[in-house]
Amino acid sequence: MSGQARLTFFALLATLLTSWSLTPLVESPGWLAQAALLLAVQSLVGAGARRLPAGPALTVGAQVLVSLSLLAFLFAGKAENPSGGVLGYFLTDFGSLFGQGVRDVGEFAIPAPTTDGIRMLLLSGVLLIGLLVDLLAVTVRSAAAAGLPLLALYSVAAGLSAGRGGAWLSFVLAGCGYLLLLLAESRDRLAQWGRVFGGAAPGSGGVGSGGQAVAPVRTGRRIGAVALGLALAVPLALPAMGGGMLGGGGDGSGGAGGGTISAVNPLVSLQSSLNAQDNRVVLRYRTDSPQLSEQYLRILALDEFDGVKWEASGRPLTDVPPRLPSPQGLSDPEIRRGASEVRTTVSAAETYAQRYLPMPYPATQVDIGGKWRFEPVGRTLVGDQLGKDTYQNVQGAQYTVRSLLLQPTAEQLRHAPATDPPVVNEYTRLPDNLPPVVGETARRVTRGAQDNYTRAVMLQDFFAVSGGFRYDTTVSSGTGSQAIARFLNDKEGFCIHFSFSMAAMARSLGIPARVAVGFTPGTKQSDGSVNVTMRDAHAWPELYFEGVGWTRFEPTPRSGISLPDYSRTDAPQTQPSAPTALPSPNASQPTAAPSQPDACPPDLKKLGECGAPVLGQDAGAGSGGVSALAVLGWTAGALMLLSLPLLPVVWRRRLRQRRLAARDVLLAWRELGDAAWDVNIPPDEALSPRRAAGRIVERGRLEGDAARAVHRVAGAVERALYAPPGAESPYEGCAGDVLVARAGLLAALSRGTRLRALLLPRSAARVGWALSARWSVFVSALSARLAAIRLPLRGRG
Repeated sequence: MSGQARLTFFALLATLLTSWSLTPLVESPGWLAQAALLLAVQSLVGAGARRLPAGPALTVGAQVLVSLSLLAFLFAGKAENPSGGVLGYFLTDFGSLFGQGVRDVGEFAIPAPTTDGIRMLLLSGVLLIGLLVDLLAVTVRSAAAAGLPLLALYSVAAGLSAGRGGAWLSFVLAGCGYLLLLLAESRDRLAQWGRVFGGAAPGSGGVGSGGQAVAPVRTGRRIGAVALGLALAVPLALPAMGGGMLGGGGDGSGGAGGGTISAVNPLVSLQSSLNAQDNRVVLRYRTDSPQLSEQYLRILALDEFDGVKWEASGRPLTDVPPRLPSPQGLSDPEIRRGASEVRTTVSAAETYAQRYLPMPYPATQVDIGGKWRFEPVGRTLVGDQLGKDTYQNVQGAQYTVRSLLLQPTAEQLRHAPATDPPVVNEYTRLPDNLPPVVGETARRVTRGAQDNYTRAVMLQDFFAVSGGFRYDTTVSSGTGSQAIARFLNDKEGFCIHFSFSMAAMARSLGIPARVAVGFTPGTKQSDGSVNVTMRDAHAWPELYFEGVGWTRFEPTPRSGISLPDYSRTDAPQTQPSAPTALPSPNASQPTAAPSQPDACPPDLKKLGECGAPVLGQDAGAGSGGVSALAVLGWTAGALMLLSLPLLPVVWRRRLRQRRLAARDVLLAWRELGDAAWDVNIPPDEALSPRRAAGRIVERGRLEGDAARAVHRVAGAVERALYAPPGAESPYEGCAGDVLVARAGLLAALSRGTRLRALLLPRSAARVGWALSARWSVFVSALSARLAAIRLPLRGRG
């Protein structure tokens, strides 16, 4: 292996080993194999370009062009609204996918799912670092400076993945890669000095077997190993540095999490979910529920309001029982007989990492793998602790939930018995700093009501119908007491404001209330499944009625949300017909089944976007699948990419046709020389045409017609160069002789060498020479012009 090839290999290896430090940032390290392949192609392009007489700028340009083409091919059609054609990809889709990756980085916690956007950011970053390392270490021959981009890559990765374990391995790999690169460059420099002195065995002259330097290489390896060991050991020996980049860090205050839910508020990202440009599917489910509008997927309930925020109370957790206990307050026999149990199978997207399990309320049985805990009061499943700072979550889970479809009537709610005092005391508490306008507005809106149900419906209608409120997701999402008063005055906000305000006003009227957080039912697909997207995130109030339990109300005037049947005031309340009795735990399974994972491609299954388009949705641009224009565009782009290796063949063919069609003996001689050059007989301008012809015949092993054709062309060249003017005779068979000689040169080669001569002709170096000559002329002209501008300034002063 030559010195330059060795440097190229170790530059690639150093970049790849340093890239390992990025693996803790995402869930799957599969992208690293793609990065290795792309880096190998980029390095091979650079190695091939350096064999030609091209400058560093052309080498880097060729690497950039090939890398971008590979990325375009790899991420074809992965943008949200893919454009047709390669040009459309570079101008639109690449930027769209880059922006999607930036949004994903800001949205997901580490380790993030390997979405297409994040994967593109990783591969593009590694290719950029690899290009800089290759440029500095191989093209510029400064391996020490190549450590700067490697250090930048490692520093970013180590800073983002701090405390996630395995940092020592990333450091060792990155350090070994850089040391191997330095060693490869040192061996190449020593080899250029000739014999190496010092430390060799007697009689070896300072070199090992095969002429390789032994002592300096061994010494360099020892120094590198000692330096790497010290870098690992010193941080561990200094208490002031703590764990440093190799330890977990932390103050230890996190503890073991215990057996209670900490006050986690999932509303932090609810507004960003509603405003997300990338409205990706987070859940996909099938259900046998006859009322899809009631299929809200509830995450948890916020039951404590301290004047600053609503949050979930810290409550004891238990193991998940085979059958969940009866819901709190569901004691009315008529309502229990009128309820039906429904079965819902849910598939969570790989991009959705929620610690609380979304499920219909009230659930009676949950079948899910993993470590989960049950909070009985809120009827919530929460992921248990798996390790330090890691918890079970719903990411990529498939689970089945049985739940009750409660169908109370308005009359049953209106005549609900008095609520137990402990429930009233706990769920009607309000902070002392609650502005008086909240209670005053609640009493004014519900004036004349004789029962809690009527008051609840009047509060709901005040927000959703008659109060003049406007739904707006851009309003600041404050959750404190002053935010409620400001919302009642401004009358604009989104589900957080509506649900928080109605819950606070209900509590001021003595109605137990809390706020539930989760998702609206989603959109049904043509295959019977239902897709739930980020914009389906929602918050709603739950009010307590004895005999029924916690009951959903809907004050948010949002498109696509319907009021519960029992809370409507404009239609008679009727009991739904033919309710089914509650089945036993071992009842037969309904026919509805979860979607088959094998029927969905992995890339789409990862985002949960399998299935047919939404029924009734307008078929806008891009909604009907990939258009014919996009298919043609991407096909043309793929053909262009595949045709890149054929460009030298096409160029040589066009050049040969142009030369021979000119009927010029000198151009024909140039073509014959290039044909010989392509089969590894480089031109020698110092030879006469006759001796050059003999050299071609001898080295090309030509015989018969091919050898005679070469000599005839050489004779014609001598006559054209040395005969008196007007004495040269026309040579009509010149083009034919060149073609016969070329065919003879190719016939004497093996199949592999012949393909090399056709696909990668060595005479293509003339392109680089021409570009270099034009560049030199341009630089000279520019320098002369600049010198002419500066000349008058020299005489001043």
